[in-house]
Amino acid sequence: MNATPSFGPATGVGSLPGTDAREAAKAATGSFEDFPFLPELPARGPGADMIGRTAGLLVELYARVEPSGWRLGDRPGRDTRRAVSWLGEDLDALEEFTQDYEGPLKVQAVGPWTLAAALELRNGESVLSDPGACRDLAASLGEGLRLHLAEVGRRIPGARLVLQLDEPSLTAVLRGQVRTASGYRTHRAVDRQVVESTLRDVIGSHTGGPVAVHSCAPDVPFALLRRAGAAAVSFDFSLLTERDEDAIGEAVEGGTQLFVGVVPGTDTALSDPAGSVMGVRTLWRRLGLQPGLLAEAVTVTPSCGLAGASPAYARQALAHCVRAARSLADNPE
Repeated sequence: MNATPSFGPATGVGSLPGTDAREAAKAATGSFEDFPFLPELPARGPGADMIGRTAGLLVELYARVEPSGWRLGDRPGRDTRRAVSWLGEDLDALEEFTQDYEGPLKVQAVGPWTLAAALELRNGESVLSDPGACRDLAASLGEGLRLHLAEVGRRIPGARLVLQLDEPSLTAVLRGQVRTASGYRTHRAVDRQVVESTLRDVIGSHTGGPVAVHSCAPDVPFALLRRAGAAAVSFDFSLLTERDEDAIGEAVEGGTQLFVGVVPGTDTALSDPAGSVMGVRTLWRRLGLQPGLLAEAVTVTPSCGLAGASPAYARQALAHCVRAARSLADNPE
């Protein structure tokens, strides 16, 4: 595992509403002066969605949109070109708003197992149905991420890059809950050691900094992610159960950063910032962890991406994360 890297006190998860790359970059950098992120704008359409955007990063594998979703094909088509073009636009905007920036900067991509569950083979079945195709996809993703991170590093040389792998389908993959194309059956559960070693390989593609793994699904496999080399785990705090508490305590004591999603991802009335992190403080006390560790070990985020929020609420939610993180630092007990 990486030595405990320094992350910022608060950041976004990834997606924002709207279609304007400059507006999004301005919000992501202006809200989080200590830990900005590269925004994603899925409202632009296929290729700006998380699967299409990551498909555009793949090396020697190409995907196109079919009525059923993204499907691997023989050559780059219009959909892949669109994904690449939009990512370029987003990087241009981020570069503009991070002149002379030095510090952690987060970029997101879909992890190998959620990608394997979402992408289709030529026969219409999920990549997940074919272990060899899963290996090829993970290798292509690892190489694509290396090139992508190098490009971001060239554009923003003062940044310490944090890679976030989005793995909302990971628990379903481990439990054999991903449906087949017909919808009548589910794919067999993938062996935990295979899941872990594939994640370790993809995490290893970011040699220059730490990797966070994000899932806003229930039952995040904290211990497996730590063993695979994740320096941080990002999750929706409201979905935690008592079952998760020991794993969280072990993670914190082992130096793993927690990206704690406490601000709702869709429009709602927000409580005071201290109220948003009250549950985090309570958990800390229950686990017997040192209060002084709290602000150091926790990065405050929205509970999931903000693509479904109104632009006004999204800006409010990002600002709320910063204030909630400040409240944790000022009053850890």
